[in-house]
Amino acid sequence: MSKRIVIAFGGNAILQKGQEGNVHEQFANTRTAIDRIVGLIREGHKIVITHGNGPQVGNMMIRVDRSRGFAYDLPLGVCVADTQGEMGYMIAQSLQNRLIREKIDREVVAVVTQVVVDREDPAFAHPTKPIGPWLTAEQAERGRRDLGWHTAEVSPGRFRRVVPSPEPREVVELEAIRACVDRGHVVIAAGGGGVPVFNDADITKGVEAVIDKDLTSAVLASRLGADVFAIVTGEEHVYLDYGQPTRRALGRVSDVDCRRWLEEGQFPEGSMGPKIHAALAYLDRQGREVVITDIAHLPDGVEGQAGTHIHPVQQSLDWD
Repeated sequence: MSKRIVIAFGGNAILQKGQEGNVHEQFANTRTAIDRIVGLIREGHKIVITHGNGPQVGNMMIRVDRSRGFAYDLPLGVCVADTQGEMGYMIAQSLQNRLIREKIDREVVAVVTQVVVDREDPAFAHPTKPIGPWLTAEQAERGRRDLGWHTAEVSPGRFRRVVPSPEPREVVELEAIRACVDRGHVVIAAGGGGVPVFNDADITKGVEAVIDKDLTSAVLASRLGADVFAIVTGEEHVYLDYGQPTRRALGRVSDVDCRRWLEEGQFPEGSMGPKIHAALAYLDRQGREVVITDIAHLPDGVEGQAGTHIHPVQQSLDWD
């Protein structure tokens, strides 16, 4: 049976550790990643792909900084939009070419996506999300003095620019995305969590912030009525006691159990925590099923044969 599936790619699907990260490597990684999606498309599933963009935005900010005084400046929101276009083109071209070779008659479209955030979100008073390259103390001071940046010493003598990371509320282009999905197009959307905007008197205005891409993906999945919200990570499963001899892979679990484990500290913020937060956010909005797994096991995960599956507790009771 055809399912509506939102797939959230992690950064390691496009840019892998130990690589230079140039465009040619990113295209190669993208072509490898889409191998696991082609089969889902062939089976008739309606697919929306979201993705991270942290390294790409970081590189763009380096270009902006080094060209300052020679070319016009780019605010953070424009950098997010630019990298959405860059990566959307890369994923769409790679996937469309593959579908043509496979004789699968589906269109692929990339949508530059804006996401509404709340002006009163407490995150704006406490910028914590590191972006851009590492900075020396001198560079950090120059950024604060000349550009109005907030910076933080992330490790001794090493600084990063930090920006707010507010909660996503609504996807501005939701109905356009929905129309494409309903027509059977494969859609790439909400790259990097989307461009954060305020909505004042029905006019959106950009804001200097970064939204967690998995949280935006959760909003998009719930608003589209997705049957499956798939979060692609570096491991086949979510684990309890990760990194310890008592490590245990999770198969089918309830949202209630995940919330309890999250409170117990099983899913740290620097690791699996944000993905579990996103999974619960989707399920709290009447979501049906979350699958968390790696790219190699994605097709089997969608079919219930691999990965970690999180369901609302009402569904979990039916397993007994």
